[in-house]
Amino acid sequence: MSDSPDVRVDDSPFDLVPEPGTANGAAALCLHGLTGTPYEVRPVAHALVARGIRARGICMAGHGGSVEALAATTRFDWVERALAEVLTLRAEYERVFLVGVSMGGLVSLRIAQSEPVDGLVVIGVPLVLAPPIPQILPLLRLLITSRKKRDSDIQDPQARARHPGIPAMPFDSVQELIRLQEEVIPDLGRVEAPILVAHGELDRTARPRDARRLYEEIGSKEKELFMLARSGHVATVDYDGSALATAAADFIGRR
Repeated sequence: MSDSPDVRVDDSPFDLVPEPGTANGAAALCLHGLTGTPYEVRPVAHALVARGIRARGICMAGHGGSVEALAATTRFDWVERALAEVLTLRAEYERVFLVGVSMGGLVSLRIAQSEPVDGLVVIGVPLVLAPPIPQILPLLRLLITSRKKRDSDIQDPQARARHPGIPAMPFDSVQELIRLQEEVIPDLGRVEAPILVAHGELDRTARPRDARRLYEEIGSKEKELFMLARSGHVATVDYDGSALATAAADFIGRR
């Protein structure tokens, strides 16, 4: 679905398989953000499959339908849905990687805290929502159930115009995101897989300092930080999207 009825993009789940003879025994699960769609992770997926890595992009639990359907799901649903896909890929592939944008990055971190993965690429991960959202959220949830989403901070105007997603943000889902943050942060040291932390310098949704904190506190010995000077929150489809897709494919391809 798209916020603009005049723009059509492919926001459906995908399963991209390398050309015969190019597969290298690796697969990546690609996870989009809250109220987003698999469209957000397609650019990275195409770069991965060109390197012989199978790339699967799912519709996160509660997404692909109404605002009410999303509001009815929890952080446990998000993690369990993604984990089931990881285990399915693990049964078939020697190496399994995670790529996550925003909430998809948080879910990737949560999975890596308890399950073996061979590497992660996380993009625009919000570790802590900026004030006053956490403080006023309990009151907001008593008054209204959701809020129409404001304009995206995607800097490329054409990319911003065509960006799909659920048109409103349920406050119950924001509360679940905060709870997921509270579970992920204390256990960052338990993530030992190689990780690439990428973040748009112009991100208004997840502060760039969250990426630097994540890089510093993660337990991984192999880690890289990639700040994207021209991009906002969904950097995968912004001005730096091509460079990010290449960096992600390089990072995973080396492993």
